[in-house]
Amino acid sequence: MIEIINSVFMTSAPHIRLSPENPLQNEVAFMARSNTGKSSILNTLTQRKSLAKVSSTPGKTRLINYFDVEFMDRDTGIKLDAKLVDLPGFGYAKVAKSLKTDWESNLTDFITQRQQLRVFVHLIDARHPDLDLDHSVSEYLEQICRKDQFILNVFTKIDKLNQKELNELKKQFPDALMVSNTKKRGVDKVVAKIYELLTYVDTHED
Repeated sequence: MIEIINSVFMTSAPHIRLSPENPLQNEVAFMARSNTGKSSILNTLTQRKSLAKVSSTPGKTRLINYFDVEFMDRDTGIKLDAKLVDLPGFGYAKVAKSLKTDWESNLTDFITQRQQLRVFVHLIDARHPDLDLDHSVSEYLEQICRKDQFILNVFTKIDKLNQKELNELKKQFPDALMVSNTKKRGVDKVVAKIYELLTYVDTHED
């Protein structure tokens, strides 16, 4: 069993130029449309109630927030240090247009230029799986993702679906993971998958 046994807030940065130095490619970026439950999921993954601040105002987070975490494989005792990166929610319109433009530009720079990024976790509200905005983000990630990076799609709030709707969602997105923050469903699988991707070594030569 894989668990996150330690976690602590490290720093916040408005853009990539002020992001912390890091010699390792061990960063996991969490991306989501505003009001998808990103902060709540981060708290559940780390087993910390208030590690990431949960706001009642969608899109309030405007900084890139870094958290140092320590994974542990309970079966082997092996530990792994990593950084979880909480990115501002995208698609939030209730900010000044100039600020929104700068904000989105900084996010684009970070996603495309931050060499330490290893995994992109794209959180999607299970109640709205086919929004154009999420499709655009998925397509963009596929375009910019390097060979040594991974994309993990995770559907949140599955407790809001009935069994038929959940089955249909799984059929439509067979490679995605499904989680419920309130019911703590699927959380262990997300932690284990992130650990797997961070420790993946490509043994195939080009």
